[in-house]
Amino acid sequence: MTLDTKEKLSRLTVTLHWLVGVSIIGLLAVGTYMEKTETLFLYPLHKSFGVIIFIVVLARVFWRIKNGWPPPANRYKKIEQVLAKITHWVLILGTVIMPISGMIMSGAAGHGIHIFGLELLAMNPNPQNPEEMLPLNKPLAGIGHETHEIIGKVMIVAVLLHIIGAFKHHLVDKDGTLRRMLGADLRSE
Repeated sequence: MTLDTKEKLSRLTVTLHWLVGVSIIGLLAVGTYMEKTETLFLYPLHKSFGVIIFIVVLARVFWRIKNGWPPPANRYKKIEQVLAKITHWVLILGTVIMPISGMIMSGAAGHGIHIFGLELLAMNPNPQNPEEMLPLNKPLAGIGHETHEIIGKVMIVAVLLHIIGAFKHHLVDKDGTLRRMLGADLRSE
């Protein structure tokens, strides 16, 4: 497997970045919409995609550990380096914590964990009212819910900072960072 260089990122790095990035942005948008509108029919889709993307996130984290952080395409001010490092760490940790907290919230609340109908953890219906779920661990479900909500807001800010940073690199610095993240080889430019 090819490792990242200053001039070119591996195909795996680019693929995992965009797959996780687009998925997380979509899940954040749907999650925010569901929270504001209580659109219940979206919950099974949100949960299913969240569990699936968690598997991809774990692959991305493993690859990041093996491959290391891509070297910067240029030299930057110390404050830019610090902000980039913080933002990248928030994004990578957030992509791990979001699905875990969502699964804890759903599972501990008695709603189970499913991937498009495939049961990973059974629901816990109330025998007197099968439409109502009985929590398996109400405090843990509450912690999962609060964590999911807080990290969701933090992730929205981090994603926006990341996008702004990418456009700054592309439009102001003109340093090839965005082109490299789209798979370009800066040596051939």
